[in-house]
Amino acid sequence: MSGLVNALVIVAVAALVIARQFRASRIDTDRRWWLLPGILAVVALREPDLLGTRHHTESALVLGAELIVALVMGAAWAWTTRIWMEPDGAVWSKSTKASVAVWGAGIGLRLGLFGVGALLGIHQDSAALMLGLAVTLLVRSGILIWRVRSLDQAPACTTAYGDPVPLFPWKERV
Repeated sequence: MSGLVNALVIVAVAALVIARQFRASRIDTDRRWWLLPGILAVVALREPDLLGTRHHTESALVLGAELIVALVMGAAWAWTTRIWMEPDGAVWSKSTKASVAVWGAGIGLRLGLFGVGALLGIHQDSAALMLGLAVTLLVRSGILIWRVRSLDQAPACTTAYGDPVPLFPWKERV
């Protein structure tokens, strides 16, 4: 796949994800939450120029730093996302203002890594950015699903009359 097509895929996926994160959305734990990150990772790993050909070690270090930033960003994004359970048992999520700070910090760190790579003369392709986005989405989705499943395993409460009491009738604050 060409660099232009990779860039368009990255921009389209990022725009879709960013736009959707600030609207309340229902979390479905039965869904294949790993599918989109998996497809992005496969497309990124198929690229022959994932690592630079001239500075192999330095390129691998910059890619490793990119993946660490992506991992931390995905985890921070998941933990700054508010989740809540409706009385009917549906679980919803919505990103908070702290999520905006996570995205800003992550983009800043990635730009800094790109600048360091450029100073070292490392050729950086869009495949590394796509792989980082895949890791971010995979980590965020995994942590959110884990958080939702931990809500489902909480013990049930009942009133004196046997009526169920909602476990989390409030929205979780971050």
